[in-house]
Amino acid sequence: MIPKFFRFKEIGTDVKTEVIAGLTTFMAMAYIIVVQPAVLSQAGMDFGAVMVATCLSSAIATILMGLYANYPIALAPGMGQNFYFAFTVVLGMGIAWQSALGAVFISGVIFIVISLWRVREKLIEAIPESLQCGIASGIGLFIAFIGFLQAGIIEKSGFVLSMGSFHRKEVLLSIVGLFITGILVSKRIKGGIFLGMIITGLIGLSMGIVEYQGIAGKIPSIAPTFMKLDIVGAIRYGIFTVIFVFLFMDVFDTVGTVIGIGQAGGFMKEGKLPRANRVLLSDAIGTVAGAMLGTSTVTSYIESAAGVSSGGKTGFASVITSICFLLALFFYPFVRMIGTGIPWKNGITLYPITAPALIIIGSLIMGTVKKIKWEDHTESIPAFLTILGIPLTYNIGDGMAMGFISYVVLKLFSGRYRELNWVLTVIAILFVFKYAVIIK
Repeated sequence: MIPKFFRFKEIGTDVKTEVIAGLTTFMAMAYIIVVQPAVLSQAGMDFGAVMVATCLSSAIATILMGLYANYPIALAPGMGQNFYFAFTVVLGMGIAWQSALGAVFISGVIFIVISLWRVREKLIEAIPESLQCGIASGIGLFIAFIGFLQAGIIEKSGFVLSMGSFHRKEVLLSIVGLFITGILVSKRIKGGIFLGMIITGLIGLSMGIVEYQGIAGKIPSIAPTFMKLDIVGAIRYGIFTVIFVFLFMDVFDTVGTVIGIGQAGGFMKEGKLPRANRVLLSDAIGTVAGAMLGTSTVTSYIESAAGVSSGGKTGFASVITSICFLLALFFYPFVRMIGTGIPWKNGITLYPITAPALIIIGSLIMGTVKKIKWEDHTESIPAFLTILGIPLTYNIGDGMAMGFISYVVLKLFSGRYRELNWVLTVIAILFVFKYAVIIK
């Protein structure tokens, strides 16, 4: 029944190939099982509950992608969205994480609507490529910056930043982990980031930094986060900009990932991806389910390309990946052992095992910077302001605002107003209104 349901003969694949592809994809993205609870726990959420929510939402969205869309594309809480959720919305804006989950839920519902109404093309076309790349690069820089802080390699000294103390073994472990992970990724070893964390954790055990807590054990309760989202609170706070940013990041991450994997796997037909609506709908439903379970935006993962390069061509590979996420639930003691931070001075917590992974992930995301049209200053300046604005303001939304507003102004006063579209212009005006009227 499996070969017939997934059309193995027609597509040209077999069970063994798809199983290997599914396992390969899981190894490539398994780091999120550790990183996600490590990030959201800093926003006051329960570490164990977030891990369960991460595994369940990933499994639900991925198996839906496999059975409904029949593509080897895996999903999980997105990098970038989780940092915006924790460090900008909760810690930066002081909004309760329950209300932040409500904002994620609303953005997911809107994503479902635009997927059904096919509005997504207009949204995508409205944002120029240079700004899209600037936003992605800025997020990569933001993630890497936080990684450096959590590694202890850089530390805050009043109003400035300085080098950390390399005499501390936690900082030395971070540096060793950074080199190990970098080497594994450079050698293109499948699951290099996840393997890097495991090796760094083992070194941490031998150094006495990490306390052994076991490998497998009882699955933690999801009760602390399950259905704790506050939709009314999200609306009451008036965080419509936050909802927009969540939606924007999800839509563009998904479309960019799907196009990239579609091209790599040869799934594109005359420049279009068959069953694209099913792909986007699976992604949107994953976000809604994730918010209900207790985690940030769920999105399609570019790491799925690892499975595609291993021969994956059908949704059965996604089914295998989803099963792996469910099995990962039983390894909570190990995840907590390598994902829990180590208290340091002035209330600062170091994460010497996960921080190197953040720095490497940030560097990989930064790769989109090469697609910016640097020779065209009406394109490059807004992109540059976005790249710097995101980490310097500690706010992805504010960085995006710098890009949108400056893009409209430069195009308008350079006599190239015909290159503007009404969607982008309206977004820029709304950002101006926000800073001029709402924020005081």
